[in-house]
Amino acid sequence: MQHVKTKIKEEVVEKVNPEEEVLFTSLRASKWDEFHGQKKIKEALKITIAAAKARKEAIEHILLYGPPGLGKTTLSHLIAKEMGSNIRVTSGPAIERAGDLASILTNLEKGDILFIDEIHRLNKVVEETLYPAMEDYALDIIIGKGPSARTLRLDLPQFTIIGATTRIGLLSAPLRDRFGVVHRLSFYNPIDLEGIIFVAAKKLKVNVDKKSIQEIAKRARGTPRIALKLLKRSRDFAQVKGKGEITKELTHEALDLLEVDSIGLDGSDKRFIKAIIEKHAGGPVGIETLSASISEDIGTIEEVIEPYLLQIGFLKRTNRGRIITKSAYEHLGKKFTADKAQQKLL
Repeated sequence: MQHVKTKIKEEVVEKVNPEEEVLFTSLRASKWDEFHGQKKIKEALKITIAAAKARKEAIEHILLYGPPGLGKTTLSHLIAKEMGSNIRVTSGPAIERAGDLASILTNLEKGDILFIDEIHRLNKVVEETLYPAMEDYALDIIIGKGPSARTLRLDLPQFTIIGATTRIGLLSAPLRDRFGVVHRLSFYNPIDLEGIIFVAAKKLKVNVDKKSIQEIAKRARGTPRIALKLLKRSRDFAQVKGKGEITKELTHEALDLLEVDSIGLDGSDKRFIKAIIEKHAGGPVGIETLSASISEDIGTIEEVIEPYLLQIGFLKRTNRGRIITKSAYEHLGKKFTADKAQQKLL
């Protein structure tokens, strides 16, 4: 069992690069006051935690879902801290076999929290092993093979699973229904992002003026993870090109160098929009044709480039293909020349 546990830990660590490690440790909110945004979710979680502590029980299983970078992992650590519990961190792909899960669960103590990132990627066999553990705090193990095989039920201490996923639709209904608390994290408004950037700047021990904070927040796509990365890149630029203090002028230069414009569009986004406008008259154009035009994988287009463009209304998906909207033309300073067929689709 011990070597399985070690293997899981190593697989999780290998997925975290140094950049992410800094973001996830030194800049992560360590108390509720530092966690800006998601007000309704915070209030709901505080009530759930207070009730569980009053009953001296483990908190119910929690499912957090939403786009990446919005604070699902941070919330999990804050819940564990508020409950005074230990937290074990793993991910769906890292738990390959039912034995891996059994190794983790049997080492949990009463009140412990098991955080499973990307829980929708759990193996089907592992997922089914999880059902009795979540409902009855018990683990069914099959001993032997063939006619002599028998089932042994191990009792587990009361624990909590916090699952995080970016694609709740891929979660099976039986697993989803076993979570007593389900919350969807939404994108942040610029004011909440400004609070996050201000706290992070203090932790990084870097001086940053209010206008720079506002500029970074405006270009962060409503995502704290992006805001923190832009802050760090601005800090690097200020350290090399300036006197170490982040000013509005240096922030503009740094973000222009990174090709991040005033509303958060980067080079890939603009290349995608311009390809549809210049090569395909604004659309409609199929995803396969677009993939070949800009030399990008279809999965990258659908999961990385398109979501934000759809969110801000620059792109429209139709049954005939992708179409660029008038607002995207205006943002890029191009004349909108849609024909009647395009206008009907828009």
